[in-house]
Amino acid sequence: MASLDFSGKRVLVAGGTSGINLGVAEGFAKASAAVFVFSRDAAKVGAAVERLSAHGGRAGGGAADVRDMGAVEGVVARAAAEMGGLDVVISGAAGNFLALVNGMSSNAFRTVMEIDLLGTFHVMRAVFPHLTKPGASVVNITAPQSWRAMSGQGHVCAAKAGVDQLTRTLALEWGHHGVRINSVSPGPIADSGGVARLYSDEAALERRRASIPLERLGSNEDIANMCLFLASDMAGYVTGALIPVDGGAGLTMEAMRLDPRIGARGGNA
Repeated sequence: MASLDFSGKRVLVAGGTSGINLGVAEGFAKASAAVFVFSRDAAKVGAAVERLSAHGGRAGGGAADVRDMGAVEGVVARAAAEMGGLDVVISGAAGNFLALVNGMSSNAFRTVMEIDLLGTFHVMRAVFPHLTKPGASVVNITAPQSWRAMSGQGHVCAAKAGVDQLTRTLALEWGHHGVRINSVSPGPIADSGGVARLYSDEAALERRRASIPLERLGSNEDIANMCLFLASDMAGYVTGALIPVDGGAGLTMEAMRLDPRIGARGGNA
């Protein structure tokens, strides 16, 4: 973990109760920040808060679905009230499944767009009034699908591309307030649900690992380290950037194609 001190800083992590986002929340907790997490699952919120508290700092949480603007505004206001404002926001709530576009229902496509893109919009609108200005840093967790087409991922490609463009637009709109906003794009992360879904076969996973220039899968800590850097004064002149944290995987990534006969696994969600 990078040796960055966030003592006295207030950090909100949307979707921060599992996977990569929880790993990022832990990174800030280990760096002595006060951390507040939220997701729609109250049980996961409780477990995450307990885990974050074990690092010795202040930790809090609340339940809210990012698709519900009112719920997001409420939980963000609560976080800001409990911590006295927000210095850092990490937004990473996401949904995914494998499905070809021709086999995907309108509701399935809409669900991912609402969680990933509309949810990010809701978080951005809700946090801005509470951000430390100037000096706040916002990081949206995106994905390689934002710039690399993948068969079976049309819904995610569209949603994450939207997240990245929203990030760039807000860098323009929020810059004069002294608020920086960037996107981090995780590559294949060993302890993420995405790797488990895309590479359920061990042989395929090993081929993917071997194709990465750094010859390893990433970790939640790798993503946390980048978020810590972007939120720190060391990145004080960085805004509107899309930063891959992927070991160079994007340089060698082959287009993933699903067999059309597979249909729409999860496509009727």
